[in-house]
Amino acid sequence: MRFWKHGLRYLSIATLFLTFQLFAAVSSVGEFTRDMLHIEGYYDFYYDKDSGKIFLNVDKEKKPFLFQSSLPSGLGSNDIGLDRGQLGRTRLVQFERHGNKVLLVQLNTDYRASSTNRAEQKSVEEAFATSIIQGFEIKAKTRGSILIEYTDFLLSDIHQVSATLTATEQGSFSVDKSRSAVDFGSSKAFPKNTELEAIITFVGSKAGKFVKQIAPEPSALTVHMRHSLIELPDDKYKPRKFHPFSGFWSVSHKDYSASLDQSMDVKYIPRHRLQKRFPNKAKS
Repeated sequence: MRFWKHGLRYLSIATLFLTFQLFAAVSSVGEFTRDMLHIEGYYDFYYDKDSGKIFLNVDKEKKPFLFQSSLPSGLGSNDIGLDRGQLGRTRLVQFERHGNKVLLVQLNTDYRASSTNRAEQKSVEEAFATSIIQGFEIKAKTRGSILIEYTDFLLSDIHQVSATLTATEQGSFSVDKSRSAVDFGSSKAFPKNTELEAIITFVGSKAGKFVKQIAPEPSALTVHMRHSLIELPDDKYKPRKFHPFSGFWSVSHKDYSASLDQSMDVKYIPRHRLQKRFPNKAKS
């Protein structure tokens, strides 16, 4: 009986110690980033000069925003199609926390319910898949914000450069992280957008003729890739419905809240949102 009591006491002490260790493992954002460079903006980020790592402060959970990849510096061949300034896919995404992870979820905008009925909206959300494009471990947290390491995602091939090279028969390439790095000097943050840039090297074999024409070393291709995290605009934009006689192409989605006598296919004309900056002036 005495051994049992002593065993419980030692077990309780060990449990308290492990609990303390778990809480101590995740420090506050301020403590974790004490010696890092801090850039404030739509999403604040921190840069560790010694390790070359970049950390993102996630203070907006389950709030959709636009994610855009681009190539500030490309390959320089029109035949391949990876030119300077090229935009990748525009994605509607949001950060979601699950336990010790933060997931970057790409929302499915092809299937929607435009009604205000939340049950109807949820039914459509549950019927069609979303896509998790990256997972992050939590490095630190403070009330209202979570710090994640963004480096691995920034050095990934979210722009699908490798797939483009394969599709154009220019060789089999993949990212070499040992020859890639965060470009902190080109990374910026503003009130409505955060811009993170990296130098990424792709290595491979069987380089095609276009790669051989432009690259100083055809087995190693280095480009700059940017991630743009952009606040959604307001809801004052008025879309214009597509008509086949309009002379435009269309963008479309399916609306599952449409009545039985209406088509679920909704089509709009893609167009610019042009507004006067100063409405009271004749020219603005």
